[in-house]
Amino acid sequence: MSIQETWTTLKLLSWTKEYLLSKGVSNARLEAEWLLCAATDLDRVGLYLQYEKPLNETELSKYRSMVTRRARREPLQHILGTQEFYGLEFEVSRDVLIPRHDTESLVEEAMKRCSGANTILDIGTGSGCIAICLKKMLKNAEVTASDISEAALAVAKRNAARHEVEIEYVCGSLFAPVNCRKFDLIISNPPYIPTPDIETLEEEVRDFDPHSALDGGNDGLDIYRKLIPESIEYLNPKGWLMLEIGIGQGSDVVEIFGKTDCFMKFFTAMDPGGIERVVGAQRKEIQ
Repeated sequence: MSIQETWTTLKLLSWTKEYLLSKGVSNARLEAEWLLCAATDLDRVGLYLQYEKPLNETELSKYRSMVTRRARREPLQHILGTQEFYGLEFEVSRDVLIPRHDTESLVEEAMKRCSGANTILDIGTGSGCIAICLKKMLKNAEVTASDISEAALAVAKRNAARHEVEIEYVCGSLFAPVNCRKFDLIISNPPYIPTPDIETLEEEVRDFDPHSALDGGNDGLDIYRKLIPESIEYLNPKGWLMLEIGIGQGSDVVEIFGKTDCFMKFFTAMDPGGIERVVGAQRKEIQ
C-alpha cells in the first residue's frame, strides 16, 4: 500500500480484503471496514456514503499501521481496543482474555437461576465482563471480582468505571482473597484448554491471549478439580456455582461436582452454537 497513490474508501477496502485473506483472516472484508472506520472516525454507513472519498495522509498512515498489525494476526479487538459483550463495550488488551459471545450463556444462566443473589463472586474476572454485566442487571447485589493478575484487574477497574458500576476487586488465586466469606453465587470462566491443544489454537488466541487464562492442564480440568470442592466453604446454603466449560467437558465436570456430595440441581446449558458451554449446581442445605 503506497501512501503516494490516491486511495479512496472503496479502493482501500477491496485491496485490504484480498491482502488480509492472503494472510489467513477469514472475515477480511468486514474487518477491513471496521479498521477503516477506526482510522477515519466514520461508522460503516459513513463509509458506504463516502466510497469515492480519498483518505488524507494522516488517515492513510493510521489505517496502514492497523492493517499491518492485523496481517500479523494480532486480534482485531486489540487493534480497536474494545470488544462488545452482552450489549456493552469493554476495553481489552493483551492482559486479558478477549470476551467471547459464548460466555454470554454463562451470564444468561446466572440471571435465569440466581437473579435473587445478594452476594456474587466472579473468579478470574479478566476484563470484568461477567461481573460488570451481572452488576448492571442486579443493581443491589454486592459483586466481588478476583484475578491473579494485577494488570488484568487494572483493565477490569477501568471497565467498571466506564459502565458506572461499583465492584470490589481483589487479587489472588481462587478463594485466597476472600477468606471466610460466603456468596449466593460463585461464577467463573476458568482456563480449560488442555495444554497439548494450545499450540493448535488460532494465532490470535495462541499468541495474544494470556496463557494463564487458557491453560487448564493436561486434560483441561485442573482448575475444576480445585475450584469445585473448595467452593463448598464459600457458598451459602442453596448458593449456586456456575462455570464455563470447554467442548466435551460437561460430563467430566458434572462428575467432579457429584464427587463432593454437596451439590444438587445439576444442569448444563448450550451456547448459541449448540455446544455445551455451562455447568452449574446448587449447594445443598447444611444439615
